[in-house]
Amino acid sequence: MEQLLHYCWKHKLLPAYPLSTTDGRSVEVIDTGLHNHNDGPDFFNAKVKIDGTLWVGNVEIHDSSSDWYLHGHQDDIHYDNVVLHVCERADKEVRTKSGNTVPQVELAVPDTIRINYESLLNEDKYPPCYKVIPELSKLTVHSWMSALQTERLEEKTEAIRQRVEKSGGDWEKAFFITLARNYGFGVNGDAFEYWAERLDLSAAAHHRDDVFQIEAIFMGQAGFLDENNIPLRLRDNATSDGYYCRLRSEYQYLAHKFSLQEVDCSLWRFLRLRPQNFPYIRISQLANLYHSRRSLLSNLCECTSIEQIEELLATHVTQYWESHYTFGSLSKRNTKKLSQSSLQLLIINTVVPMLFAYGRHRSEEHLVDRAFDFLEQLKPEQNNIVRMWTECGLQVGSAGDSQALIQLKRNYCDRRDCLRCRIGFEYLKKGRRVDK
Repeated sequence: MEQLLHYCWKHKLLPAYPLSTTDGRSVEVIDTGLHNHNDGPDFFNAKVKIDGTLWVGNVEIHDSSSDWYLHGHQDDIHYDNVVLHVCERADKEVRTKSGNTVPQVELAVPDTIRINYESLLNEDKYPPCYKVIPELSKLTVHSWMSALQTERLEEKTEAIRQRVEKSGGDWEKAFFITLARNYGFGVNGDAFEYWAERLDLSAAAHHRDDVFQIEAIFMGQAGFLDENNIPLRLRDNATSDGYYCRLRSEYQYLAHKFSLQEVDCSLWRFLRLRPQNFPYIRISQLANLYHSRRSLLSNLCECTSIEQIEELLATHVTQYWESHYTFGSLSKRNTKKLSQSSLQLLIINTVVPMLFAYGRHRSEEHLVDRAFDFLEQLKPEQNNIVRMWTECGLQVGSAGDSQALIQLKRNYCDRRDCLRCRIGFEYLKKGRRVDK
C-alpha cells in the first residue's frame, strides 16, 4: 500500500538491518526530505548516501517499480532529479527521461504498522482510534490541538480572503458577508452568504438612518417581498398584512431607484427550523444591526474583551417582528434578540476568524493574538462532535479545543486520513496491535 510506504519513509520507520539497493550498493538515509502533496516526486530535497557518496535530490515511492512507467515518469523531466526509487517490489529497472538509471530500494512496511493501520480502517466504532486516546500524553494532545486550531483558522482565513477578492478588496463587505453567513447557523449558511454577496450595501448605505428602508432592501433582495414566493397557505394573510404591503411598496421604489435584483427565494430553508431561526427573523436582526452602525470591521478591531464584542453584536428584531414569525401571522410578543449561545457562535465563527485574517493581512500581530485569546476565553461549543471526543477521553476546556476537535473529525476522521493525524501516528507506532 503506497500510502503506508510514504508514511514509513516520512517517519523514518526503516528496518533495523542495513538498507541496500537492488544492485547491492549500501544505502544510508540522512534526511527523508520534504513530503510533497502536489504534482512531482513524493519527497523533495532528500539526502541519502549510496556506497558512501552523498546524494541530494528527490525520492519517488511506489508499490512496484513498474508503476514508474504506469504513471509516465519516464517521460517527465520533473523526475530527472530523483536520486532514489523506493518500492515494495522492484520488478523492473527504472530510467529517467534523460536516460539515467535510478537506484532502487525495496522497503517493506513493518507488520505491526500494517496490522494497526488495517484495524483503524476496519474499526466499526467512531472514531476508530478511541482505544489509544486515554494513553496519550498531555503534551501530545496539547500540541496536536494547537496545530488543529491554527489549521482551522487558516481554512477560515482562506474563505475570508476569497470573499475579499470577490468584493474588490473591500474588507467591510467581506466582514458583512461572513457575519451574514453565520447568521444562517449552519442550515441557511450558504443561502445567507449568497444573499449577502448580492446585497447592494452601497444602496443600503444611502438609507442607513432609516431601519424600515434597510429592512425593505434586505427582505426584498432575499425574495421575501414577492407574493409569488409566499406559500399558498400563507399568501392571503401576508398580502393583506399592512406591514408587508408597506415593505413591498418601499422595496419596489428602491429596487427601481438602484436597479436591485432579488435572489432565488427557493434557496431558503424553513423545514424543521425553530421559528426564532426563520430567515425573516435573522434578516430583521441583521437589518437592525446594520442600521445601528455597529457591524463595522473597524469597530470590531477596537474591541479588546469578549464583553465588548457581545455588546457590539447584540441585536434584536424590528418592532413588527416582535409579534410575528412570518408575514401576517401573529405570535407571542418578545424582542427576539440574539441568545447568549448564538452570540458565542458568532464570535467563534465570525469575530475570531476576521481578527485572525485581518491581522495577518495588515501584519498586526495583536489582532492575531487577540483571536487566539478569545478562543481560549470562550466556553467550548456543545455539539455531537465535542460530546463524541469527550466520551473518548479528551478534555475540552475552551472554544479553542472544540474548534480543534471539529477540525479533527471533518478533515481527518471523516476522510479516514489517519496517516496525517498525530493520534493515528501514536496508534500506528505501537509495538503491537491495539486489541479490540
